[in-house]
Amino acid sequence: MTTMHRTTTSRRRTTGRRLAATTVLAGAAGLVAACGAGPGSGGGVALDYWLWDANQLPAYQACVEAFEAENPDIQVRISQYGWDDYWQKLTAGFVAGAGPDVFTDHLTRYPEYAARGLLLDLDGLEATAAVDPDDYQPGLADLWVTPDGARYGLPKDFDTIALFYDVNALAEAGMTPEDLEGLTWNPEDGGTFEEVIAHLSVDANGVRGDEEGFDPDNVVTYGLASNGSGGAEGQTQWSWLAASTGWTFTDQPVWGTHYNLDDPNLHASLAWYFGLVDKGFLAPYEEVGSSPNPTQALGSGRAVLSSNGSWMIRSYTSLEGIDLGVAPLPAGPVGHPMSMYNGLADSISAQTEHPEEAARLVAFLGSADCQVIVGEHGVVFPAVPAGTDAAVEAFAEQGVDVQPFTDLVDDGYTFFFPVTDGYGAISALLTPVMDEIYIGSRDPATLADLNDQVDEIVASGSTGG
Repeated sequence: MTTMHRTTTSRRRTTGRRLAATTVLAGAAGLVAACGAGPGSGGGVALDYWLWDANQLPAYQACVEAFEAENPDIQVRISQYGWDDYWQKLTAGFVAGAGPDVFTDHLTRYPEYAARGLLLDLDGLEATAAVDPDDYQPGLADLWVTPDGARYGLPKDFDTIALFYDVNALAEAGMTPEDLEGLTWNPEDGGTFEEVIAHLSVDANGVRGDEEGFDPDNVVTYGLASNGSGGAEGQTQWSWLAASTGWTFTDQPVWGTHYNLDDPNLHASLAWYFGLVDKGFLAPYEEVGSSPNPTQALGSGRAVLSSNGSWMIRSYTSLEGIDLGVAPLPAGPVGHPMSMYNGLADSISAQTEHPEEAARLVAFLGSADCQVIVGEHGVVFPAVPAGTDAAVEAFAEQGVDVQPFTDLVDDGYTFFFPVTDGYGAISALLTPVMDEIYIGSRDPATLADLNDQVDEIVASGSTGG
């Protein structure tokens, strides 16, 4: 089936899909009205655009103003909601037919929306079909294409993982930023990375973790900040460690059908990571619970190193009283570091009354014209290389060298977020299990017992709650 045929057919099925979406998402019957915007003043079109990141709101407001200047027949209304409220309101909007025309989408959500006919195929709309996927950083556009060839998002940014730290805390430990360069890690003894973490950990008596007499049950400063168990993907916690052993989430980079939860490399990586708790180098689950705050831990001196994503740079630079530094991840057994490579995109609701105008907005948001504006705001790394360069310069003006994040992309030391069918159900299954592993009540090797169940979820396409 050609792209145009597929899209034309999908439009003819819009009414039926809305009914199906309403039934699935809310358990209610009945047809919903078209969502989004009605006519603007002077006979123009008004579009609703939603996003969740308050830090990015000013940048995208500037993009919208530039778009409206080029498209005087279209008015764009931006709404920003916090992460949890965002998805609840979006689901309610789909059910009631009153959601946005265009919205920021996430890799964990869009497969479900696409399967339920809630998104438009961008290749079937004139403005977005004209966009070249090669205009973005390598691989980002591929993340938003389903196995049947439909494209449901244009990339807006990307993220990788690195180590945040306070230069002052390093100095107190007799170390310099150069000591964090070229670290190595392995799941057997932790390599030089564990040596550093140990030295940076301090107990209530001032004894360091690599000194005799260190008390792991009475720690004042942890060498590594906790960001929780990581749930099903461990993006900032353990995925980069496991991947540096050669482990992969699934049998394919994107849209895999078999998970590798039975791989001993994963089990060994998790055992090492969560084993830091007993050593006194990582805060226990009882301390951080389900709402850890590694940024605050770094800012308060409760931890020295914090593995986190590039989308958090602004949060770390906002900390007072620290001299922020960014270091590369340690090289693993594969000989170099590895980082999850994730990215957001803008999608178009299938319920919009103005698909072509919405496509013009999405094409602009995904263009260098907008993404350079976003980059200049110094909040995230835009997906277009020119936008990435603008962000690197903006971060440098803030006094932060972000090369450890961008080097991973330049060197190809990345792996994709696990985009599969059924991710909602997989996450619901694995998150409490990972919490148990963190708590210490479950052996990581028991993940192998869940592999068939996870594969069945993928095969059935179940998306869960």
